[in-house]
Parts: sequence; C-alpha cells; structure tokens
Amino acid sequence: MSLAQYRPIVWEADHLILLDQRYLPVKEDFITAKTIEDAFTAIKDMVVRGAPCIGFTGIYGLALWIKSQDTLVKQELIAAGEYLKSSRPTAVNLMYEVDRAVDYANSMLQGKKSKEEIYKSIIQFGHDQITSLEKKNQKMADYAAEELKKIYGDRPLRLMTHCNTGFLACGCIGTALGVISNYNKLGKVEQVWVDETRPYLQGTRLTAFELTKEKIPFKIVVEGAASYLMKNKKVDAIFVGADRIVANGDTANKIGTSTLSIVAKHYGIPFFVVAPLSSFDTSLPDGTHIEIEMRPDDEITHFRGQQVGPYGAQTENPSFDVTDHTMITGIICENGIIRPENKNHLLEVVKA
Repeated sequence: MSLAQYRPIVWEADHLILLDQRYLPVKEDFITAKTIEDAFTAIKDMVVRGAPCIGFTGIYGLALWIKSQDTLVKQELIAAGEYLKSSRPTAVNLMYEVDRAVDYANSMLQGKKSKEEIYKSIIQFGHDQITSLEKKNQKMADYAAEELKKIYGDRPLRLMTHCNTGFLACGCIGTALGVISNYNKLGKVEQVWVDETRPYLQGTRLTAFELTKEKIPFKIVVEGAASYLMKNKKVDAIFVGADRIVANGDTANKIGTSTLSIVAKHYGIPFFVVAPLSSFDTSLPDGTHIEIEMRPDDEITHFRGQQVGPYGAQTENPSFDVTDHTMITGIICENGIIRPENKNHLLEVVKA
C-alpha cells in the first residue's frame, strides 16, 4: 500500500475515521468516532497525533456534537469547544481550529441557519483546512529547499528530524518531514537520521514508516546519539516541527527537541523549525508561559502493556519541552523564513 493511501483522518457518512497511530507500524487499525466524546478520547489517548491532525479532529469533533443536538444554544456550543480544547493543552493548533470552528458555527447560528446547515458547513470547514494546509506545507518545503541551496549548494545532504511531522501528523505533505520528502524528490537527500523519540517512539514507529513507504534512505538512532553524529560531521541540517511558537520565537515541541537544538548549536549545525501560522501563539511573550502537558507514568514504565520499570516507580513525563529562540536558525512558515534573533521579525512575518 502506498503512503497516499494512509489517510490518517477521514470524514465519511456522518462519522470520523481515524488511523490508530498507537500501533503503527506493526498493526494498522482504524477507529470510528461517532460522538464528541469519541473525538476527545482519540486526541487525549493519541490515537490521532501531530498538531495539525489534532486540530482537524477538533473541528470534526465539534461537527459530531452539533449533529447530536436537538437545538443549538450559543453557550453550549462554546462549552463543547472548551471541552475539546481540554483534551491536550500544549498544541495551539487544537485551540486555533476549534475556536475558529466555534466562531463560524456561532455566526451561522446568529444568522438563523438551521442545525443541518451549520453541521454541513462545519464538516466542509474541516475539509477546507486540510486542503489549505497541503498548499501551505508545500510552500514551506520550497522555502526550505531554497535555504539549503544557499547554504550547501546542490550536493546531497544528511538531514536529521525528531518525532513525526509528516503525512501521518498533518494529513498531507507534512511540515519538517514534508521538507525532507520534498528535498528527496529533488534528488538531494543522501541520508535521514531518525530520532527514536522516547517514550512513545514516534520516530521509530511513524517517521521510519513514512520514509520506508517513500523509499527515502534513513537510519534510526537513539536520541543520545545526536552528539556523536554531529561531532563526526554526519549531519548537515536538522528539521523539526512545532506545537506552539510564541512571540519571541520560543518553540514548544516533542520532548527532546530542546536538547537536540542545544547540541546542534554547539556543533554549528543549522536547526530549523517548520510550522504553519496556525502553530503560532503571539499572545504569549515567551516560552515560560507555555503550559506543558504531563503524560501518565505507564508510558515510561510500560511498553505495549509489558512492564519494563520497577513496580510502583514514579516518573516525570513531560510530553513537550521549549526550545529557546536563540537555539533556532530559522522558523519556516508559509509566509517565509523567520530569523528569531531579530526580535521584530517574527511578528512582521506572521502579520504579512
């Protein structure tokens, strides 16, 4: 089966079908969400993951709620949106997409549209956001290709990434992994280094899965190998995604990203963040204001139900960390490349 057939999020016949990413690549299962509670659980339990797909699931989850109502009431509509947003607090895409969907539904409600009209409009809104993101991600991939050519010319490169930011996370070309996929189509990828991404192994299970499908040369490495690879000049550039980017360029992403950026800075390796404008939250001045989601102990003490840590062991399991803007070479969005060292550049590009 080709990668294009692995649609991670599909609306079909009044319900949502999600590829259960918890069991890839060993098991390929789909779950059906028929209620807002189903959508909430799918986000919270990481059936669906990746900031863009989480946001899209939020939109469709709101549609499922609208479908279940006898009549629509503004305050209950707002409460449904708040419920969905509480499923995962760090990724701003969820808040961004749900808030827009709620506002859109409320405007139609005030305009005396019927429940059925609002329901169908929110479904179409979800479809439109996925289509729009694909175009935006291609623009980001093009910007990245131009940047790499400026730095390295036309020689094939050894690129590194963390977590999963491709088709499975975005429902389309992807952000950081989309950059790598696009660069490979240009014949310019020599090797991809895939961080395993503990504790949920999104790199090992998902990024490697996508690269296999696309026949892009890669090797999986433990996260502790990053310094070894960079010290021995085996990495030309690093591309990662983002779950929230604040006004000064500080970036929340999967745990381990900050460490990778610090090592890259030490060895002089370009470190790029790739994310659409929906991942930006300029209401927060810096990364100290980002709420970090804490995950359950058993994600570390157990693996696929098998206990690997001592009975009763406690953990500290943050799902994200914050990369300081001073560690970032550039933030690539659909409006161009932001240089975080320029304090005003981010706001200029975001508002362009």
